[in-house]
Amino acid sequence: MAVFERFEFQGVEAIRTGRQNHISGSFVNYRIGDTLIDCGPVNQWQWLKPFFEEKAVRQVLITHYHEDHSGNSLNFNQSFGIEPLAHDITVDQLRKGFSIPLAGRIFWGSVPKASAKILPAQIELEGGESILPIHVPGHCPDMHCYFMPDRGWMFTGDLYIAKVIKFMHKKESLPQQIEDIRAVLACDFDTVFCPHRGVVEQGKQAMQDKLDYLLELSSKAQLLQSQGKSLREITQALLGAEELASYVTRFAFSKRSLIEGCLQVEL
Repeated sequence: MAVFERFEFQGVEAIRTGRQNHISGSFVNYRIGDTLIDCGPVNQWQWLKPFFEEKAVRQVLITHYHEDHSGNSLNFNQSFGIEPLAHDITVDQLRKGFSIPLAGRIFWGSVPKASAKILPAQIELEGGESILPIHVPGHCPDMHCYFMPDRGWMFTGDLYIAKVIKFMHKKESLPQQIEDIRAVLACDFDTVFCPHRGVVEQGKQAMQDKLDYLLELSSKAQLLQSQGKSLREITQALLGAEELASYVTRFAFSKRSLIEGCLQVEL
């Protein structure tokens, strides 16, 4: 575990920490003035705390309750007297506590119970700029992107990650994610800030590319299904054999889940 990089993009400060220096094993926290996007994973607190202490923090916006995004909520309660802002589902999950699969605990740690406040419809940043929450529930029911219309910036939570994906969690809804991407694409932005991929310039085109890929994959999957192919055969033909991640998560996160989602998409 370490700080893998510190960087700045047009006034946004960022820090990447984690167990492994690649997109699935690390996490990027973003700071815009006195506002933070996500709390970061709890097992990275000793590296994140000095970054958070560099400037006075007024507010923390959580994209969704998953452990890498909300893990340090209690640390913000205790160290800074701040209750992060989040969807009411996130607030409830943090208040009650929630179970985390083994892989999540290994990579990011367990999330202690914490206090958070319900996200308003519009948030004001330092200097008076607005940031607008966009509800995108396909990845998980509480997830939000945060849109800065004056800058053309979109903080995407886990909506983007990559143009091409080969795995999906069984709790995710691919049809809803497709609608989420369309909702985000209706906004006027250019740059994506992803907590795993990092900063993606020409981000709107990258998001459109992901939508095109998912629709094409869904079309191919449904064609094979119409030819009588089984789910396993379709998965093998389009994505290849399952990999270690599928077996480690007991197929909660798998290629098969992505193809199952593809078969549910209305084309």
